[in-house]
Amino acid sequence: MKPGLGRSMRGIPLRAIIPNGITVLALCMGLSAVRFALDAKWETALTFIVIAGVLDGFDGRIARLLNGQTRFGAELDSLSDVIAFGVAPALIVYLWALEAVPRYGWIFALAFAACCALRLARFNASIDEDEQPHKSAGFLTGVPSPTGAGLLMLPIFLTLVTEEPVFREFYIVAPWTALIAFLMVSDIATFSWSSIRLRRGLRFGALVGIAGLIVLLVNIPWVTFSAIAIAYIGSIPISMWRYAKVRQRRAQVETGAMSAE
Repeated sequence: MKPGLGRSMRGIPLRAIIPNGITVLALCMGLSAVRFALDAKWETALTFIVIAGVLDGFDGRIARLLNGQTRFGAELDSLSDVIAFGVAPALIVYLWALEAVPRYGWIFALAFAACCALRLARFNASIDEDEQPHKSAGFLTGVPSPTGAGLLMLPIFLTLVTEEPVFREFYIVAPWTALIAFLMVSDIATFSWSSIRLRRGLRFGALVGIAGLIVLLVNIPWVTFSAIAIAYIGSIPISMWRYAKVRQRRAQVETGAMSAE
């Protein structure tokens, strides 16, 4: 056995294998989406991106449940997200529409993938910082990469729903790609759904709503995904307004504390 090999193998606890395996599976789903996009099987490609998003939502929770959180897993998760939600969606949209103007279309695809990588790098760099005003107030900074991938696919969703070719035009897809890329790296406060706490009386209604959403996703997936994406975009001005109110209240409290001193 080579020196240090035993130590490196013992460095990843067995309880971390399951969440890391899910992360690798999400990465493979993203790459598989590109494979089907190359064959112009757009619905299958979108399905694989959706599966990658579902897996990405589970790996961290399973790691916390099994107490299998490791630095290795955190780095692997970021690499997986860059591929599954940055590179793969950018290639899919390029092959679907941006290829019509290859020189400039490729610039937009590159910008989206690069912004996804920059967002994840910023997240990793700030994860240990004590001062995170958005997070402390229950908000996220910018649009998360899985959500950004879903928003990027909105023109494809709308095309599958309406069968209108206009949503495939370069002058629509290119600006939309640039907008989503900007939102991922922006400092805009967006809602963090994990921080939402429902009152006891609303929990049953929320479960009924989730069940109804699952039924819609199974029966009319592209209509449902389109509606979710549009609703999320519509929520961004609301989240900005809510965060501005939080900052205003904090400023008032700090001013009051200084006056009391």
